[in-house]
Amino acid sequence: MELLEVKNLKTYFKTQKGMVKAVDGVSYSLDYGKVLGLVGESGCGKTTTALSIAKLLPPEGEIVSGEILLEGEDLLKLSKNKFKRKRWKDVSIIFQGAMSALNPVMKVGLQIAEALMLHEKLTYKQAMNRTKELFKLVEIDENRVSNYPHEFSGGMKQRVMIAMALACNPKVVIGDEPTTALDVMVQAQILNLLEKLKKEINMGLILITHDLSVLGEICDNVCVMYAGKIVENGTVEKIFNNHKHPYTHKLIKAFPNIHGERKLSTSIPGNPPNLLTPPSGCRFHPRCEFADEKCRTKEPELNKVGDHHFVACHYGGAFI
Repeated sequence: MELLEVKNLKTYFKTQKGMVKAVDGVSYSLDYGKVLGLVGESGCGKTTTALSIAKLLPPEGEIVSGEILLEGEDLLKLSKNKFKRKRWKDVSIIFQGAMSALNPVMKVGLQIAEALMLHEKLTYKQAMNRTKELFKLVEIDENRVSNYPHEFSGGMKQRVMIAMALACNPKVVIGDEPTTALDVMVQAQILNLLEKLKKEINMGLILITHDLSVLGEICDNVCVMYAGKIVENGTVEKIFNNHKHPYTHKLIKAFPNIHGERKLSTSIPGNPPNLLTPPSGCRFHPRCEFADEKCRTKEPELNKVGDHHFVACHYGGAFI
């Protein structure tokens, strides 16, 4: 049994102009001690997928259908109160932008201890002792639990957010672009820390990013998302070295290759579609140079093209 299985998840947003199909039939799985990367352009549904798992959608967001199975239990069938006990204890999030995620007028240690007192029913003293252990785990001096957020650097704030996410020993941790706004050296430290923690506590990690270098550094499997759908799913090696979808190909080509010829990267022409009225057929067809009438009229299914490798393209990478 997989640790986490997401099956045909559909999450829509109500707007004055209609329903925005932010996530439209997404399926993937995550096992213990593994890292799954979700990658794609801004607005493709990466964060909405994660917020759906943690049930942290804004009021206008609605999970229309699908299943989210955590160790076989469908989280979507739980009542609001029952799921509150799951959130942070079984599923937690490292939020994007630690600079604004921490309460600026509350001591950092207390912000972590609060979750422990609420979910683990610890006393204040027990919670603070556990917080000090978490600081050691993320390689911060335990004596800094009494500091305020402004006394930490950007990288240290991100480590605090990781400590907060790990406070209740969750089974699944979602990292929503955890290295955003950090310099490359600090990014490397944070990724190395996540890799170390994954091995030590056998947690499943979902890493949301638009940075392809992050995928190669830490992920085991990758889902490439476009316009609310998964267009390719496979191991890191398959996605980088044997990708089959034209969008994946263009996404990788748009990223500088330090080992290749020194030239400007090529951008992907056009813009992502409006998810109020997504295009018929393959949603990538308006930007795909290989699209034909079949691509414009019939939506491709996510089909197996190799071992642990799936692609939603009528031609299965024949042009690449």
